[in-house]
Amino acid sequence: MRVQPNHVAQYWHTLTGGGVQCDLCPQKCCLKEGQYGKCRVRSCRNNQMVAIYGKVSGIGADPIEKKPLYHFLPGSRILSFGTIGCNLSCDFCQNWDISSADDANVLQERTISSLIDLARQTHCKSIAFTYNEPIVFIEYATDVAAKSRALGLHTVAVTNGYVCGKPRTDFFSLIDAANIDLKAFSDNFYRKITHATLAPVLDTLMYLKHQTKVWLEITYLIIPGENDAPQELTAASQWIAQNLGCDVPLHFSAFYPTWRMLAHAPTPPSTLYLARDLARAAGLYYVYTGNIHDAEGSNTYCHQCGKCIITRDGFKITSYDLAAGGACRFCAAKCSGFF
Repeated sequence: MRVQPNHVAQYWHTLTGGGVQCDLCPQKCCLKEGQYGKCRVRSCRNNQMVAIYGKVSGIGADPIEKKPLYHFLPGSRILSFGTIGCNLSCDFCQNWDISSADDANVLQERTISSLIDLARQTHCKSIAFTYNEPIVFIEYATDVAAKSRALGLHTVAVTNGYVCGKPRTDFFSLIDAANIDLKAFSDNFYRKITHATLAPVLDTLMYLKHQTKVWLEITYLIIPGENDAPQELTAASQWIAQNLGCDVPLHFSAFYPTWRMLAHAPTPPSTLYLARDLARAAGLYYVYTGNIHDAEGSNTYCHQCGKCIITRDGFKITSYDLAAGGACRFCAAKCSGFF
């Protein structure tokens, strides 16, 4: 049975002649009665936009490094949950089974209080909106975030950043840290493979860095033959350094064949090593490799003295050489982040 949205949504307006237009993201879906948006979960009912609320597809306590966030409360635990749906349609989606799901049986009801209670029971310092795109369940996410913050829990968004101005302001006003998926540094890639556009994502990155206090990290999934050209990796790294700052952590992640890209080869480790070298040459301080076992690419190094200040084995921290507030124990330089 297809999921039935159960909550009057925000961010839409009625259209002359009937129907509604969604103002949540740049897809700007125009819907007649009974139709669903490209996200598959926001719909027109009784000439109103309605959304999923109070239902989750998955929930679990994770190391915060799994988000990945390496400079926000490293070593802490975070309660992660998501719903279903997404406003992009990435051919390489790692969570396609929930991002493209529309079956009500995938979801279970979860009150905000039960989420917060579970976070406390599992010794989590934060709650993450993740697994699928949190923008499509913004009403539920913002209510969870407001209640969490009021009770002393931090909030984290793992998002594609594809959102319009007003909802972006409302959403991120309640978020403490975000990891933005930068799918590529090519509008052609975005149009062809994600069925979206690049510019709104860059706008969100600029907004977060320069107009909010949200701690920002970026993930770039490298897909062989699609977004792995050295020129593109260099251009993305230079743009980040020049427009966001050299202290924004960048995570290059390995692709494995999935969803509609089963014929593609997995990312060779050598490509990840090259991407890291190119990003560091562009001036970025903190560059990581993910989805492979790479000790050097998992560790944090002081941007001033070059010594390893956080050693990781997978998602586990094995040594930590930061003083209170994030100062390097070897040279006292401040490591950027929230410690």
